[in-house]
Amino acid sequence: MAAGAEALAQQLITQSQHDNTPEQGWGGRVWHLLIGQPLRSKEASKEQIGRVEGLAALSLDALTSVAYGPEAMMAVLIAGGASALHLVVPITAVIVALLVLLVLSYRQVIEAYPMGGGAYTVSRENLGQSVSQLAAAALVVDYTLTVAVSIAAGVAVFVSAFPALVPYQLFLCLAILAVITWLNLRGLGDSARAFLLPTLVFIIGLLSVIAIGLIHPLAPHIHLQNQPVKPAFPLEAIGILLLLKAFSAGCSALTGVEAIANGVPLFKKPRVKRAKSTELALGVILGVMLLGLAILAVHFQVRPRVNMAVLNQIMIYSVGHGAFYYIMSITITLVLALAANTSFGSMPVLASLLARDGYLPRAFTIRGDRLVFNSGIWSLAVLSGALLIAVNGNTNALIPMFAIGVFTGFTLAQSGMVVHWKRTGGNGWQGRAFLNGLGAVMTAAATVIFLVTKFTSGAFVVVIAVPGLIVLFHAVSRYYSQLGQVLRIGEIPDVKPQRRRTLVIVPVNGISRLTEMALSDACSLGEDVLAVSVRFDDDQEAAAELQHRWEEWQPGVELVILRSDYHSVVRPLIRFVNSLDRKSHELVAVLIPVVIPRKRRHVLLHNQMDRVLGAAFRHRSDVVVGRIPLRLEE
Repeated sequence: MAAGAEALAQQLITQSQHDNTPEQGWGGRVWHLLIGQPLRSKEASKEQIGRVEGLAALSLDALTSVAYGPEAMMAVLIAGGASALHLVVPITAVIVALLVLLVLSYRQVIEAYPMGGGAYTVSRENLGQSVSQLAAAALVVDYTLTVAVSIAAGVAVFVSAFPALVPYQLFLCLAILAVITWLNLRGLGDSARAFLLPTLVFIIGLLSVIAIGLIHPLAPHIHLQNQPVKPAFPLEAIGILLLLKAFSAGCSALTGVEAIANGVPLFKKPRVKRAKSTELALGVILGVMLLGLAILAVHFQVRPRVNMAVLNQIMIYSVGHGAFYYIMSITITLVLALAANTSFGSMPVLASLLARDGYLPRAFTIRGDRLVFNSGIWSLAVLSGALLIAVNGNTNALIPMFAIGVFTGFTLAQSGMVVHWKRTGGNGWQGRAFLNGLGAVMTAAATVIFLVTKFTSGAFVVVIAVPGLIVLFHAVSRYYSQLGQVLRIGEIPDVKPQRRRTLVIVPVNGISRLTEMALSDACSLGEDVLAVSVRFDDDQEAAAELQHRWEEWQPGVELVILRSDYHSVVRPLIRFVNSLDRKSHELVAVLIPVVIPRKRRHVLLHNQMDRVLGAAFRHRSDVVVGRIPLRLEE
């Protein structure tokens, strides 16, 4: 018997391995037309990324921050007068030094924790569960803001070039969000390949702008006339507070540096080597861009102006107002919007780790047909979409909340790595620990500066959201802990599975092929079977006719006719089940015959008894409701 069952199981497995055309309805066919056909687990390598693709998939957030980071810094410095703008270069140098620290530190994180998760994984392993939840909550907030800020910034540049589209700004934001979500549901490989060309054009083009501006500027023969200076703050003397505000504003250019460490499992093998190379490439490119743009801004005496971004002014002074300028403007608009993909590459991985540890629903650990974490992608899309709607697609309303979450993650990751090196030891651990410790001190100082200088401008929202997420993590963890105790997950049960005597009830409305099929299946499932029909007081003749025909048929199953004063089928059935003697039957199974029509729209022409009864008994542990389907094609 056991050998026969084993042979049957092996046969079914073999058949399933060769089944390339799984049955699916029209909804499934449309869905797979949109996102592609399902991938086998062994085909996961198709969706993994290399070094160059890693820049497109996980680094756009950091790279495109040069479009708003330097301008945010200059908008603060201009409050001290035009002469204060010469401080752009030294402040940028400090930010680049911090960038170098972060890149070197996160290369160590990649090597030490190749399973991904970044700050969350490092904090969980070295600083405890409570601190790791703080890191996770901060990252979730940052990823959501990254999507909203990137898309809103890209659309803002676009509608500035085409003012007629200003009324449709929010619609454009949501449309771009939908496209990015769709590409990521198709797989990270598809999104990385789709974004690869604009990413390379952006990197090569902007580096060319900087090189031309530094070595052989085609201008400054173009002057921006009649453009009033954009006021950022009331005029104040250049002091430490102004410098701190400018530093905190400029540090928004460092968001996204951690994304590669969070998404190491997304790389092709050897993952660690590829991820470290990509992190280094990101650091070099971003550092050169930041320093180059800062030098050119001072050289061309650029200042924040209304209706003309700082980056656009630098491009005009460097390469003129020709075709190259327009190509770069369109590319910058595109990659700004696509920078949201950084979060879509990292957030689902983080959510899967949180779900594995019991802090988010288990659904976040499940991969979809395209081997991506669908639940994480959908959740990020919904959260960022809600945020865009809340601020009506306005970038300025989002900027004050930006960067706090990611710098909190920076600080916890670096602090955790200090503990890691101290615990594991090894050659040169003191130097590595010093590097991470220095990074922790600097990012902690930056985090405090953000909170102090941006709190009243919108940072208080992050201060509220992060604890709220931690409360959510605790609630989910508490539920799973209680569930594990009740179900005794992982424990070997004290008793063997026991067979329970079951009464199978089949609701019938008449005698037909459907009735015969349902009774046959019911007799196969249990020894005791009852056919039950509900009849109303004004339908006595039909009840008598059914009883007569049943006796003529003699199916070997007793028919029970329930009479009801009210035109309700469900209530009499529930009362009948409740009145049964449970001493002789420990379990009741209600099997409902259901017709499956050829066309989906014909479902509306049939009663929904299976759904109604299923809802009525859904909280009963002693009643099972099942369906006996008859497909009309058969």
